[in-house]
Parts: sequence; C-alpha cells; structure tokens
Amino acid sequence: MTKKCELTGKRPLKGHKVSHANNKVKRRFLPGIKKVNFKSDILNKSLRLNVSNSAMRSVDKKGSFDQFMKEVKSKYLSDRLKKVKKSILQKSA
Repeated sequence: MTKKCELTGKRPLKGHKVSHANNKVKRRFLPGIKKVNFKSDILNKSLRLNVSNSAMRSVDKKGSFDQFMKEVKSKYLSDRLKKVKKSILQKSA
C-alpha cells in the first residue's frame, strides 16, 4: 500500500525527533492512510481508495463522494481518479 492519499495527495513528511536533551534524529511523519470503499451514485459503482483521515472528513463535509469529486481540484487527485472525475462530470451534465 502506498503512503499517498489518492484524494488529497498527502505524502509522508520529513523532520526530526527531538529528545529532552535536544538531540535530533531524522524521522518520517506518515499520514493516516486507510483503504476505504466509496460509492458513486452517478457511476453506479464503488471504488476502493487509499485515503487519509482528513480526506474522509472532507468527503463527509461535502455530503457525498460525487459532490466532493465535482468540487476538488484535479491537481490533488491520482491519475486514476482524474479519469473518474471526468466521467462523473460528463454523466452529471
């Protein structure tokens, strides 16, 4: 499973783990990624995606997966979801 969110494009960040004595050791900050099934009402199919927790909250806020896909910018989406967005926009118009 990749460590990248397919909806928001979040990736691991680099930084330091800092001890009480102020020693710095390299570490990675991983996003909270889950595999989630989303149901598209317009396309009548479900999609299994690697999604961060913040992306799940964004989809819930918009109301549905289809509504989120209509409003999100394409630069954040994975290549697979860019095709899904295009087909959602064509069928809803």
